[in-house]
Amino acid sequence: MHVDLVDGNLTMVERIIPYNHRLAPLFIRDTLYSLIPEGTQHIYVVGIGSNKINGDSLGPFVGTLLFDLYPSHLTVLGNLHDPLDATTIIPAFSQITIPNNSFVVAIDSVLGTEGLLNKIFVREGSLLPGIGLGNRLSPIGDCSVMGVVLEHDPTVECSLLCTNLNLIYTMATNIAKGISLAIRQYYRYPSDSPILLFN
Repeated sequence: MHVDLVDGNLTMVERIIPYNHRLAPLFIRDTLYSLIPEGTQHIYVVGIGSNKINGDSLGPFVGTLLFDLYPSHLTVLGNLHDPLDATTIIPAFSQITIPNNSFVVAIDSVLGTEGLLNKIFVREGSLLPGIGLGNRLSPIGDCSVMGVVLEHDPTVECSLLCTNLNLIYTMATNIAKGISLAIRQYYRYPSDSPILLFN
């Protein structure tokens, strides 16, 4: 749980999508596709979060669903086996060189107001890992995909542990499908290429 998203910060948001909308993957695909710069040779997906806390596992879930898909054009950093959380993200990024002509999509679960719960936000620009829980790490990503999983309140750290896992999984699946569809369209993979390797 890393970003505190409130109504006043929506000016940069490209798209707001209900997490369980039947067309959510297509909305995510369309928005991401429009954000990928011409000439992008490789896409990095950075799944930020923990594999030990339900409410903070969105990024690693997405990373797991996309792992080993489109290996010529997609690299996934952060999954349920090797999560990028507050303790591992800085050492991991210190060992990685992201080439020019790459596009980085950062995925994270976020806090929001009641009216924004269970929404997926796709926007241009980086996100700030850790800020929702009082940490401040370096910004990550050319594009942010964020899922609002909890309302910001004083008991949020306790609530993270028992966040509805079906919400997280459904959100992660739709985000992963949207990213996969955007990559498939951008790099012109055949239309019968698998969207996910497993679901």
